[in-house]
Amino acid sequence: MSELSQQAGTARYAEEQNQRRNDHRSVWQRDRARILHSAAFRRLQNKTQVLSIGNNDFYRTRLTHSLEVAQIGTGIVGHISANNQPQNCVLPELNLIESLCLAHDIGHPPFGHGGEVALNYMMRDDGGFEGNAQTFRILTKLEPYTRANGMNLTRRTLLGIMKYPCLLSQLQRNPLPPVAKSFRQLKVADWAPAKGIYDDDKHLYNWVLESLSQADRATFVDSRSLGDAHHRKSNYKSLDCSIMELADDIAYGVHDLEDAIVMGIVSRHDWQEQVASAIADIKDCWLADEIGGLSVKLFSRHHYDQKDAIGSLVNGFITAISLQAQTKFEEPQLDYQAKMDPPMAQALDVLKRFVLHYVIQTPEIEMVRFKGQQVVMELFQAFASDPERLLPINTRSRWLQAGEDNESQARVIADYIAGMTDDYANRLFQTLF
Repeated sequence: MSELSQQAGTARYAEEQNQRRNDHRSVWQRDRARILHSAAFRRLQNKTQVLSIGNNDFYRTRLTHSLEVAQIGTGIVGHISANNQPQNCVLPELNLIESLCLAHDIGHPPFGHGGEVALNYMMRDDGGFEGNAQTFRILTKLEPYTRANGMNLTRRTLLGIMKYPCLLSQLQRNPLPPVAKSFRQLKVADWAPAKGIYDDDKHLYNWVLESLSQADRATFVDSRSLGDAHHRKSNYKSLDCSIMELADDIAYGVHDLEDAIVMGIVSRHDWQEQVASAIADIKDCWLADEIGGLSVKLFSRHHYDQKDAIGSLVNGFITAISLQAQTKFEEPQLDYQAKMDPPMAQALDVLKRFVLHYVIQTPEIEMVRFKGQQVVMELFQAFASDPERLLPINTRSRWLQAGEDNESQARVIADYIAGMTDDYANRLFQTLF
């Protein structure tokens, strides 16, 4: 990475006003501290990961999930750095990769995917809603570390958090599905959001990409069609983002599985039929040889056996990751990607599909998600009906200011609801209705 690129990577959108006495921290340590101490990060302790908050105190919330993703992310960086990474590629410091992993879910609304679809439906005429776009918005604008620039994080951190570096208007399917007759008839599959950055935040998005060459930027923001009935999808992400995303996938596939096994949601028969047998058939795969012994430990009545198996799975996936060049970009931070060896990537995909089918998409979980979906839409409709009467004072001020600045007032309402925890949204719903 050139000296110019390094300087661009440590730049912040707004000039720093607060100079701490005897502060010798790196820019990455400061970014990590701002995320870790933010209200948006704390709220993750009461936001649904997979299983609904409150029914049991064992399983993961979005907060504990994010902490685990950060631990896995630093493990990936440590593994790559110990295995002769390319000289022209500067790996992210551990504080930087921790920042990305800790922040990656900050924008998710209450009630998980149900809340996301609900807000996207309510914002269908105002730019849409999407969790990753909301994360970028919180980091750059909403979190009150500064007056108007969010946490004012470095450019490289913001580039790393952009899993889908395109504006939503470039990705949104056209036309949108017909409007539902009522909230209760809304089909989730119809209103799953496109994944990108809000057009409302275009000036900050442009600033993050400002340091890229014209050719690199043109390639980086490229997207592909998935068919007329689907949104377009971005093609590329930065090296740092590829590490964070792999860490997230491992945590999702392994740790959410652990929750399901311990709570008895997944049976040994389903595991053997859908996972163990499929992984055993993968050629040239370390896990294929070990899956029999790991299966015994996963379903052992001793928790230490289960933890040993979970640790072995996580380590197996981390140590199958290496850097690979795409030869598409001038900038090494874009050209190099963290990739998992194909056999282990196939095994992780088996785990993720199992968790999706046997844990996330079960009728019991979907009913909870459906209820949360209704809560979010009813709250949005209520606040939009009379904002000056019902919105809290600070949010009302932002709503009025947005009107004066010719910005989206609906976005302000979406920001308010997206920041709620599951419990707060439920209590507010009870108060109003």
